[in-house]
Amino acid sequence: MELQLFKTLWGHQGALDDAAKQALDVGFVGLEGNTDMLPLEELRDVLQSRELAFIQEIVTAGNYVPRRHDTVKEHIIDVERQLQQGSSLSPQWVTVIGGCDAWTLKQSVRFFGESQEIAARMGIECSFETHRSRSLFNPWVTLAVLERLPELKLTCDFSHWVVVMERQLEDEWDAVLTVAKHTHHIHARVGYDQGPQVPHPAAPEYAFALASRQRCWEAIWSAQLASGHALSSMTPEFGPDGYMHCLPYTQQPISDLWEINTWMGQTEKAHFQVWHSHFSKGCEA
Repeated sequence: MELQLFKTLWGHQGALDDAAKQALDVGFVGLEGNTDMLPLEELRDVLQSRELAFIQEIVTAGNYVPRRHDTVKEHIIDVERQLQQGSSLSPQWVTVIGGCDAWTLKQSVRFFGESQEIAARMGIECSFETHRSRSLFNPWVTLAVLERLPELKLTCDFSHWVVVMERQLEDEWDAVLTVAKHTHHIHARVGYDQGPQVPHPAAPEYAFALASRQRCWEAIWSAQLASGHALSSMTPEFGPDGYMHCLPYTQQPISDLWEINTWMGQTEKAHFQVWHSHFSKGCEA
């Protein structure tokens, strides 16, 4: 199995071709971004000229925190509109940040079920992100949804669960193992008990948080390998917008965003290679 890395366009400043060059320079195979917030013609040209893959990101009901009173139908309409919008880019697949944490289980199941049906009719592969403020905002609701929709695919960003729970995921390991079997894509960010993003994942004071996240990613890789996946994909997704720690008064970021995401990608590429080697030897034994 091979690990493919994607560069997030979240937080990128400047021309999209600069983002493409950054991705290629560090061995990433593609870009991931929200087409509602990107110049589509420029993006299409860059993807074609640089021969990069693309993961489309869909956000329903406004911004990353949804409008509280939008209906299930309005969220579904948003999915269909943005699937149509991004289809000309031929995305490798689509990650959907959708639903609402205030919904009943029945409402969430309807949203995911109907969204899956729309994507299937269009011949587009979708996975749904574990994101706070959204339907999959904690492990227990996610498990309940998966019981009712066992074919649902996920984009796993466990940093959101860590914030919601105010603890790492070791005590919910059964949930991690179940979710791993449904995981299609990984957003690689390291959260800590009181926040979705550590200041820098290489910092020794956050070594436990990094190791906890890496154990979760290993669980996903193990499930994917057991299912016969030839590829696993990951987007290092440290970002701005309240996630990045900033100095008081000046609001200057304390770290360089692309340096962090590059470090995360290179670290996980090496981590994956070591894990894969040990896993393969264990299978042979």
